[in-house]
Amino acid sequence: MDAMTDRPVPSVLTGMKRGVRHRCPNCGEGKLYSRYLKVEFDCEACGHHLAAYPADDGPAYFTILIVGHLFVAPLLLFPFIWQASPWLVAPLTILPLAALTLMLLPRVKGAVIGALWANGLRKAEDAPSG
Repeated sequence: MDAMTDRPVPSVLTGMKRGVRHRCPNCGEGKLYSRYLKVEFDCEACGHHLAAYPADDGPAYFTILIVGHLFVAPLLLFPFIWQASPWLVAPLTILPLAALTLMLLPRVKGAVIGALWANGLRKAEDAPSG
C-alpha cells in the first residue's frame, strides 16, 4: 500500500504485461494505441492520461537489443550466411529481420510505458507539482 494515498502500489510486471497486450497499464481495458505507435491521449475505459509517459527512444533501443541477440547473433553461426551469395542472403535475412522488428516494436513500447506507469515516471510538464 502507498502510505500517502491508501491504494495498492502498482506492479511493474502488471504494467508491462498490459502494455505488451496494447492495453492501458492503469486498467488493462482501454486501448494503448490509436495507430501503430501513436499512444492514445487518454484511456477510453478509465480516463487515465496515457500520453504523459515519456517512452522516447527507449523502445527502439530495447527492440534493437532483443532482435540483435535473438536473431542476428545466432544467424551468424550458420555457415550459409558466409558461403551463399549475398544476393540470396540479403533478402532471406533482411525481410524476416524487418518483420520481426516491426512486430516487436509496439509490444516493447507498451512494456516500457507499463514500466513507466508502475514507477510513476511522467513527463515533467505533466507531473503533479508539490
